[in-house]
Amino acid sequence: MDRAEILDNAESLFEKAGFYLSKRCCARPSCFDFVARNENQRAFVKVHPTIGNAYKKDARGLATLARLFSGSALFICEKTRSKPLEDDTVYSRYGVGAVTLVTLEDSLLNGIGSLIEAGPGGYYVRLDGEAIRKKRLEKGLSIGKMADIMGVSRRTLYGYEQQMAKASVLTAYKLEWVLGEPVVKPIDIFQYPEQIGGFFAAAKRIFSENRFLQFVTRKLLQCNFAVFQIKRAPFDFVAKTPEIDIDLLGAVVHGKERNFMVRTEEIVSVSKTVEAQPIFVTDDQKASATNVPLFQKKDLEKIKCPEDLMAKL
Repeated sequence: MDRAEILDNAESLFEKAGFYLSKRCCARPSCFDFVARNENQRAFVKVHPTIGNAYKKDARGLATLARLFSGSALFICEKTRSKPLEDDTVYSRYGVGAVTLVTLEDSLLNGIGSLIEAGPGGYYVRLDGEAIRKKRLEKGLSIGKMADIMGVSRRTLYGYEQQMAKASVLTAYKLEWVLGEPVVKPIDIFQYPEQIGGFFAAAKRIFSENRFLQFVTRKLLQCNFAVFQIKRAPFDFVAKTPEIDIDLLGAVVHGKERNFMVRTEEIVSVSKTVEAQPIFVTDDQKASATNVPLFQKKDLEKIKCPEDLMAKL
């Protein structure tokens, strides 16, 4: 299948599973193709037919957005450069999960979690350490005795029970044969990315070649917003503040921007999907916007606190 077919199928699976979908993001290069949301989950999804074409910059953008909106990041891929990807297997691409359409369907429509995780050197499973320990004690086996039966060290078996180490598929089979029950934990493909660093500390690590965007960022930071620049998306930044329970999806607007109406529709659609407030900011006196609050530079200069900005929405 080509990218368009995979994207169509992915959207269809989410819709069948009861998710609300944003418009596709194609007005300009984006780290995600669409956002999906139901009552419990938000997912930022990017389709790459070949997993090797899922680039680091997209993974970073996906993971950042997933953290900001308490959601998940997901690549949908079908092959490597030389062979198809395995179904029922979760691959990792720069820290973001990557699965096939079949694996996605099993998770969304059949309630079947993936059991295998692809990693450096082979395929692994996540063990239920508590189940291993409980069953071992029921059988009256010490760690040493069970390690001898398994042909592993005591330290390795202890690592399995404490969930400090993954195991090979063969090891999982041996454990289940010895203990007489399943000990593999299914992998939720919609797990949140791991949090990296402090929330407000990360907001300070913002660099942009756009001077006006630098001004907007500094102004919002001064008003106690945490601002995150998103380089590959229909919008340009996300702003949050602990003072007001609302997220801002912001975009810098230029008067003669190409595809402006399409980009506006995408920003509004994504904002609705992630339940955020879209805003446009500009230093162009001729710029105008429809259905989205537009802030001129002089408007931002007057803002002293989050309440000032919210009063103008």
